[in-house]
Amino acid sequence: MTLEQLRLFIAVAEREHVTAASRALNVTQSAVSAAIATLEERHGVKLFHRVGRGIRLTDAGRLFLPEARAVLARAVAAENVLDDFSGLKRGTLRVVASQTIAAYWLPPILVSFRKQYPGITIDLAISNTEDAAARVRDGEVELGIVEAIVDDPALAQWPLGEDRLTIIQADPCLPRTVDRAWLRAARWVMREPGSGTRSTLEQHLRHLGIEPEDLTISLVLPSNESVRTAIEAGAGIGALSSLVVVPALQAGTVHAVPQALGARSFYGLRHKERYRSPAAEALLKLIGQEPPERRTR
Repeated sequence: MTLEQLRLFIAVAEREHVTAASRALNVTQSAVSAAIATLEERHGVKLFHRVGRGIRLTDAGRLFLPEARAVLARAVAAENVLDDFSGLKRGTLRVVASQTIAAYWLPPILVSFRKQYPGITIDLAISNTEDAAARVRDGEVELGIVEAIVDDPALAQWPLGEDRLTIIQADPCLPRTVDRAWLRAARWVMREPGSGTRSTLEQHLRHLGIEPEDLTISLVLPSNESVRTAIEAGAGIGALSSLVVVPALQAGTVHAVPQALGARSFYGLRHKERYRSPAAEALLKLIGQEPPERRTR
């Protein structure tokens, strides 16, 4: 039994006329008659009384008609779901982002996305870069946005944006010059291993000729806010995104150490072999950066 057979049966039943049904659906009379005959022969029942040139529903036909309509209605509803999904009228986009991105960089973008696509739900998870990459690789989320390069051949990675790390301290008496000896001697408050902020800081330090193992680390904390609060309390110095520290700098609770660490990129992550949903593509288009394989098509 096919949806087309049901559609033709309903058309004939409603009009009680094969020719009228064929004209309404723009198909041949023979196609309509063949569909009805196939249904009747397969199930061993007669759906219509054929009296002269007229036809009427049999008892089986009358019982079958509402069921056929219900099946066709469900098929239309199912088709509408796919149309809505492809047309960004409904659906869920699962995204994972590292803390800095999720708390500071991404929210204004999600507000704009919501205004354009109110039927799409964004399910946002927050993880450090290492865990975010694992979630994308395992298919828990479709799109990741992280703060550091991820070495995983299963994942496509491309730059989405950037910010800068700023070294801060609570003491308003800033050093006139910041050299390798000063950085080594300072007490540091660090994010946890696996975070993009920490891995980016360690890369910058290596460029300055400082091995991270040579630093004096007083605290390792699991969030940007806890690191900033510890620094405000005098636990040492630390490096955080400029997005994180600007309010504290303006309030005077921390002060920026004169050492430029340069820009760092935010990166999009997606599994190379998994389906790209229209919602994910719409979000990336809004951000302004699409995966390299998409841009070259």
